[in-house]
Amino acid sequence: MKFFPAALLCLIVLAATVLSAQSPPSSAAQTSASAQATLTGTVTKDPGSEPVKKALIELIAETQSEGANYTALTGVDGGFHIENIAPGRYRLFVERSGFQEVDKHRRHTEGRVLTLSAGQEIKDLVIRLQAAAVVEGRVTDEDGDPMPEAQIAVLRQTFVAGHTHWEQAGAERTNDLGEYRIAGLAAGNYFISVTPPPDFRSLIETTGNAAKPANAAADKPALAAYQTTYYPGVRDRGQAAPVQLHAGDDFPVNFSLTPSPSLTIRGSVVNLPPGSTAAIMLQSKDLSLVLNGAEMHKEGTFEIRDVAPGVYTVLATVDNAAVPMMARQALQVASENVEGLRLSPQPGGSVRGRLRMESNGSARSDPSQMFLLLRSTDGDDDALGAYSTVEGFPTLAHVNADGSFEWKDVLPGHYSVQISDSSAMPDWFLKSEATGSREVSDSGFSVGGGTTTLDLLASANGAAVDGVVTNRKDGSRNDGSEKDEPVADAVVAAVPEARFRSHPDRYRKAVTDQSGRFTLRGLPPGDYTLYAWESVDGEAYYNPEFLKTYEGQGKPLHVNEGDRTSLPLKAIPVPDDQP
Repeated sequence: MKFFPAALLCLIVLAATVLSAQSPPSSAAQTSASAQATLTGTVTKDPGSEPVKKALIELIAETQSEGANYTALTGVDGGFHIENIAPGRYRLFVERSGFQEVDKHRRHTEGRVLTLSAGQEIKDLVIRLQAAAVVEGRVTDEDGDPMPEAQIAVLRQTFVAGHTHWEQAGAERTNDLGEYRIAGLAAGNYFISVTPPPDFRSLIETTGNAAKPANAAADKPALAAYQTTYYPGVRDRGQAAPVQLHAGDDFPVNFSLTPSPSLTIRGSVVNLPPGSTAAIMLQSKDLSLVLNGAEMHKEGTFEIRDVAPGVYTVLATVDNAAVPMMARQALQVASENVEGLRLSPQPGGSVRGRLRMESNGSARSDPSQMFLLLRSTDGDDDALGAYSTVEGFPTLAHVNADGSFEWKDVLPGHYSVQISDSSAMPDWFLKSEATGSREVSDSGFSVGGGTTTLDLLASANGAAVDGVVTNRKDGSRNDGSEKDEPVADAVVAAVPEARFRSHPDRYRKAVTDQSGRFTLRGLPPGDYTLYAWESVDGEAYYNPEFLKTYEGQGKPLHVNEGDRTSLPLKAIPVPDDQP
């Protein structure tokens, strides 16, 4: 089973809202009542067992083309009841303002998996909700006056495709009193930053197009400016201190910003078409925010002021060009101004091709059900994200009925293509990716203007692994729990061999159902290690440092195309020193 990415979860939940209710599709409606399932349960607060009323229950079919979606609200006693459920595998979500769903180890979870058979009745299901944490406070200037329109971000670190990323868990702008409040945060460790509102004085001074003497900017003293600041009041992200939030915390974080001499990036844009100009943007790779910008002067120079130390991507986009042109460059700013940066915009390229589908006879081969994701392999995905936001470049392409697809105006760089996760086609994997006669599945391909043509082959014959996760027999648990009992809600991950660990599409994840059963589908041929954790934070298994702590606790597995394997797994327990 392929896991649902966050964006797809949102789409599925939206679909559930539209299709909600106790009315399954017509095919399911024709099924006799005895062939349908029933679900009864209670939503309670954790810790304790106080019932939670008005919680929204969403039962979402994992395969939308086969199942149905159902909703219910909990009553005063926290109870809910859903009947006439079509048999199948489902994800069960619970939503209540001010709460987060947690597993038995009190870790945030995105729903649970249930497998419902014809006529089955699940009773007394207990779902735990934990009070969400809140971060609130005030941002003031050096005189204690409120600073409105400052951007507060609550960040957490994630590890994907061989790189550490900063993911935004919540954000808010300060009001006219300089106050902010960010609610709905799960327990965990976070970093908190504040980005001041734009310094319009600086922008006015740096966006003029009048020619200036070459040494004018260098001779001018640096302006004092407010800069992005991290809790507990440092400008260097490396010195930021994490904040540990617990369930129900109302954590106060106040910032008092003082202006300080800021750094400047100076450079020029070269090789522009006659009569064109360029806009320059500076994006923080830590925050995925466009922090500052500048217009090119007539002689081709530009200047970006008020820059704090950090890692950035500089983007130059050309105006009034016959074809889109852009330049992108990674840049680390330390303690000195950056001088002499040269940006040479290149025409955006197009990536187009055809997807052929190799069916195994039982799977539907409808290309229009497929979506493809264009992923940067330059280690600069954040820059691609900024470009996508600013220029409207879609990294996701829908495959047409004839198998054709296309991305336009693609930034110069190195890329790979992967099938975007789709619950409708869980057995498919990308078997071949070629440009001309060259196979580029492992190496990726370059885009540098012009048209890159791809020939993709998708196969419905991905390997599948199923099994049951049970408790360990070695006595590693000291909580009195039964051994050899199935473990519900365990996280099972198939981690590829080392050379593919920077390829997110090579991983597979599943969550066990109420009987401890799991299914991983659509695995490309190769070598894997299967791990089963009672509970794990997010997608920590992408991080090799995390995996090192569990060396020897996974099961190796080699699969060929079309293999169907059953593999029992023992759950890796949550360490006793963790909550």
